[in-house]
Amino acid sequence: MKLFNLKDEKEIVSFDQAVKQGLGKNQGLFFPSELKALENVNDLLELPLVERSQVILKHLIGDDLTNEQLDNIIQTAFSFDAPLTKVDDNLYCLELFHGPTLAFKDFGGRFMAQCLSSIAQGESITILTATSGDTGAAVAHAFHKIPGINVVILYPKGKISLLQEKLFTTLGDNIHTVAIDGDFDDCQQLVKQSFDDISFKETLHLNSANSINISRLLAQVCYYFEAVAQVPESERGQVVFSVPSGNFGNLTAGLIAKTIGLPVKRFIAATNLNDTVPRYLKTGEWSPNPTQATMSNAMDVSRPNNWPRVEALIDRGYLSKDVLSGDTIDEEYTQVAMRQLAQAGYVSEPHAAIAYKALKRQLKEDEVGIFLGTAHPAKFRDTVENVLGQPISLPQALAECAGQESFSVDLDNDFSKLKSHMLSLLTSEC
Repeated sequence: MKLFNLKDEKEIVSFDQAVKQGLGKNQGLFFPSELKALENVNDLLELPLVERSQVILKHLIGDDLTNEQLDNIIQTAFSFDAPLTKVDDNLYCLELFHGPTLAFKDFGGRFMAQCLSSIAQGESITILTATSGDTGAAVAHAFHKIPGINVVILYPKGKISLLQEKLFTTLGDNIHTVAIDGDFDDCQQLVKQSFDDISFKETLHLNSANSINISRLLAQVCYYFEAVAQVPESERGQVVFSVPSGNFGNLTAGLIAKTIGLPVKRFIAATNLNDTVPRYLKTGEWSPNPTQATMSNAMDVSRPNNWPRVEALIDRGYLSKDVLSGDTIDEEYTQVAMRQLAQAGYVSEPHAAIAYKALKRQLKEDEVGIFLGTAHPAKFRDTVENVLGQPISLPQALAECAGQESFSVDLDNDFSKLKSHMLSLLTSEC
């Protein structure tokens, strides 16, 4: 697989290079040089998740990993289900929270960890990533105790749920967590600054596990096929996906799935008040506002990093811009959506509720709607209980870490302080 840098098309790398490098020059994202359609998609949809994913990812990645490597990686990474649950007559939730950290990012995080472990072959690497909630836990658990790999996770202090935080700040060992005095965009900027500092990057052998890393993105393509595989064949061409969107990696993966042949009709980018993309789709003007804190905190992103990949898919003729629309769901309607789902017998959390509400607004009578359930409602227990007025029990994964000690440290939003902290922490280990 060959990939090029969207900011410098002369920089062309292989899949394993892109996985190890994370970002290209000038903070550019890597993008596939070619995206070909799969053959026999209907037959492919009849296969089980792991077997189908082996075909899809082999098609995308090519010979950069051996068949044996790729098969082992996928079997280890995709060890849980992604069921499609019916909510209404023509409306379903794709539940992506049945992995070890109860969030959709388990798919990408675990796949990347296994890829990097296989590719690095013992080389010392430091993973530096920012999280608005679920990425931190998925990455931490995926890389926990993998030899030769240290992980540093930045997150906005006081702006993610306590249970989200406990899932990744209580592990210790090779997992190091830092609470930044700022918002997610500030954390993301610190990651970019770290990669721009060439000496720092080389000293710690930096890599990133955000959805900017191509391995995470490609892994997420697979669960869109899994969703459609659970829809009756006669209805597949009418499927509309509504994707709760923050950094836009999830949506990008869905659009890549359609590009390589997934038989679906269109996509809805559902955001909270941080609505840069829906406004852009309506007006053609890219004008990010200051990030607003909302109850759907994992989507509190006003400058989504993955958007250039979406534009590349459209600009290079892979997709028509007509396949994508946007919608903004405010705090009041987020709560309304949660209550509507509960009345239908389905308990959900704010992010999925936003996707559900956008889908209800835009879905036509002859279409089949699928909204993505990106996290278990218990990860947002306080919010869900306050909105619905009913208690939620904790799954075992959350109950086990809820009372554990956090190993996180607090830092100002200051690159020099982060750099000093990481160098003092990790140079003896690299």
